[in-house]
Amino acid sequence: MANEVEKKLIKPLFDELQKERFVTIATVDFEAGGPNVSAISWVLAKDENTIYFAVDQRSRIIQNLKQNQLAVINLIANESTYSIQGVAGIKQERLNDVPLKLALVELKINEVRDVMFYGSKITAVPQYDKTYDKAAAAKLDNQVMEAMKKA
Repeated sequence: MANEVEKKLIKPLFDELQKERFVTIATVDFEAGGPNVSAISWVLAKDENTIYFAVDQRSRIIQNLKQNQLAVINLIANESTYSIQGVAGIKQERLNDVPLKLALVELKINEVRDVMFYGSKITAVPQYDKTYDKAAAAKLDNQVMEAMKKA
């Protein structure tokens, strides 16, 4: 169902954002002034109005948000594609209980828009595989997700 607009996460999207998953985030590039898109996976819906995500403190995402706090998360879920627009700010400069220097970012949701083109649905969600030490990746992913839940 294309073009549905909400002011908060609907339950299926909230549920999908309770675990690590692939999303893209668009910010305004601090140098060029145009769109900048990045893929991230450490993302968590704190509540129906708030999404947390963790990125390296040196990430261009952080640099961009320091200049312009507008951001859009693109989520493929619930047989559709969603644009989750809001205002993002750094909640913690360094995420606690995580060995990497990650910043915790909070996105306050203004609008959730179903942006799937008319007469279609998603039949398979994006999947990815960690290409480094699987055990180390699983341990780190768990640490990051738990730290975000505690924040």
